[in-house]
Amino acid sequence: MSKKNILSYFKKYTTHNLKKTKENSLLRFSESAMVREHKRPGKLLVGLIFDCGVELKLAIAALLLFCCLLTFLQFVPTCFFPFYYPKSPSLEAVLKNGVIKRTFDTVGVAAYNFVLMSAYRSGPNSFAINGLSSKPLHVFGNPTYNCEYRSHDNVTVPGPIAPGYVIIPDFGFGRVYTTVIITCTFDVDIKSVSNAGVGGRLLLHASVNGGYDTKVNTTDTVLALTESPNSWDISKFTNSTYKYDYFYCGSPLYGQVSPQRVREWIAYHVRLFGERSHFAFYDAGGVHKDVMEVLKPWIELGYVTVEDVREQERFDAYYYNQFLTLNDCLHRYRFSTRWMFFFDVDEFVYLTAKDGSSFADVMESLEGFTQFTFEQMPMSDHLCSTQDAHNASKKWGMEKLVYKSVKHEQRNRKYAIQPRNVFAAGVHMTMKLKGETSHNVRHLLKYFHYHGTVAVRREPCRRFIDKTSIKVNNTPYVLDTRMKSIAPLVKSFELSTIGSRLELTKQ
Repeated sequence: MSKKNILSYFKKYTTHNLKKTKENSLLRFSESAMVREHKRPGKLLVGLIFDCGVELKLAIAALLLFCCLLTFLQFVPTCFFPFYYPKSPSLEAVLKNGVIKRTFDTVGVAAYNFVLMSAYRSGPNSFAINGLSSKPLHVFGNPTYNCEYRSHDNVTVPGPIAPGYVIIPDFGFGRVYTTVIITCTFDVDIKSVSNAGVGGRLLLHASVNGGYDTKVNTTDTVLALTESPNSWDISKFTNSTYKYDYFYCGSPLYGQVSPQRVREWIAYHVRLFGERSHFAFYDAGGVHKDVMEVLKPWIELGYVTVEDVREQERFDAYYYNQFLTLNDCLHRYRFSTRWMFFFDVDEFVYLTAKDGSSFADVMESLEGFTQFTFEQMPMSDHLCSTQDAHNASKKWGMEKLVYKSVKHEQRNRKYAIQPRNVFAAGVHMTMKLKGETSHNVRHLLKYFHYHGTVAVRREPCRRFIDKTSIKVNNTPYVLDTRMKSIAPLVKSFELSTIGSRLELTKQ
């Protein structure tokens, strides 16, 4: 038998068997249905569905999957579809006089109108709102802000409106975003706007006024603050007593912060500032596990608060949003402390008074000023004395980095304020205050600046010197052992206050 005949025979045989199988299946199905119909009158439809159960389940599953797919596709940007092409807008047209009329197509917005971080009551009738806004909008536009307060007992009725006074404290250092402080004071009776027993909501109305499109005057309303009933008392703003004498507002910590340097810094300043002091650290990624272990004993004793602000990295502003966090600290703790200090964790405040005055005595002598600034004494980040070479790894940075720069140049400053009379904070000083400022306190206090020692986790001593003075890279240094002489007292204070739990802290 030829190959062609074999294939023809196989085809006929297969077709015959398939037809026969199909006929037998239909016959069995009909017989089954008739039997059930005979036994259960009126149930023919149920029988049919029962025999088609598998097919029905598959159909329902397919329909469900199709519906889920349609739902999911609604949330997928159309640009991800290979068959999608944006509609081409009509960007030009010929007018009757022959002139070609050109138009422009707009897509999206480059920066947010306003990014809220916090809002605080700053008086019986006043509030301070801290946030970010588009820098080009403020440089080239004219955005405006208004505040509205609605009491909880009548939230559906519009409340009184107060114009927002805008403060931009970053001196032009903003990037895509700039820090914006908005203060609002309501010129109405306190009981009608913010009865403490009722509580209410503070709304911020932010208008762009055509700042990014002259045809657009968008006004965004932000719920800035919600006050629960009896959440504040007027005595908070009038009392002459404070929870703390001294409060530290730190710039955001980021990167590989050295836990040993933080250990030295916090022990030194808790000892200097005393029991009625507190320290706020803003974590922008630098308070990692090892740093947290160093801060934990002081948190437990009530000296330290850590604020997690890592989400700030979403918004491109100056230096990890330094101005924003400093102003949050100012307004958050403004009525909790007599004095507030602004400096960094590589800087150590040092008393220079030669009459032996205590820190409290120095601060009392400065109470006539709302603000005072104090000068730095820059220290080398790697020069150490040969006397410490044999056991440098066991010594604290403040006792082995003993060479001070005496190069004649402008000295950076940090500052302290009486915060009740200050409306915005800067990095090196504030310009928004009520009262006097002193820049001449070098005879009372300065600060040692160990620049470049905190953001790296390594042994700082990289060169040992047996001289009282030296010039390195055209910078003259002299031996200064004042901090070294204080180190044993700080170590003893740490041991007596929190015990030996930090003795194994690494660089």
